[in-house]
Order: sequence, then structure tokens, then C-alpha cells
Amino acid sequence: MSNPNEPTSSSPSSHSLSLTDFQKLIEKMYGQKDRERGVEGTFMWFMEEVGELATALREGRADELEGEFADVVAWLTTMANVVGIDLTQAIYKKYGTGCPGCQKLVCACPPEEKP
Repeated sequence: MSNPNEPTSSSPSSHSLSLTDFQKLIEKMYGQKDRERGVEGTFMWFMEEVGELATALREGRADELEGEFADVVAWLTTMANVVGIDLTQAIYKKYGTGCPGCQKLVCACPPEEKP
């Protein structure tokens, strides 16, 4: 019999995880520790992971890149949880109807602008 606290192994393509579900999962796994660490400590861990992603982008293999992208998203999600931001809502509000700069679904902002 399997342990309900252990993840099951399956192919990554057989599962999808919404951003909302991922945010809830991170809260369940780490919420108490994250709140004790606070946003400042969490931000430092996030920045460390961004640095590791930068290194992997320069010289990493595909499996390293995959892991570092996942870590960056996980720590970003942790920060959102600590400060009480619903990422799905925030992303939709900012990007759900088009580019925040030009308001078009396919960005038409000049290349020198940062939308």
C-alpha cells in the first residue's frame, strides 16, 4: 500500500497543475516555515535561485534548466503566499486581456520599450 504523503511517480505529461493548485500545494508543504522565515528571508532564497538559473542558462544541461526554472517559480510562489497575493488573480489582472503596454493580445510595443 502506498503512503499518501509520498508523491506518486508518473510521466510529467500525464499531469497538469494549475497555478492556483501549485500555490495551494506550496502553502501546504511549506506555509508555516515560510511565514516564520518572512518575506525578507524568502526573497533572499528566491534571489539565490535566480542566480542558479542564470548559471544554468549559461552553462547548464536541459535537466538542470528544468530544475532551476521550477525552483524560481516555487520561491516566487512562496513569496506570494507569505504576502497574501493570489498569483492567478494578479497575473490575469495584469496580462489576462493583453499586453499591459499596448493592450493588444499580440504585443505591438516598439522593441525598445519594456511592456
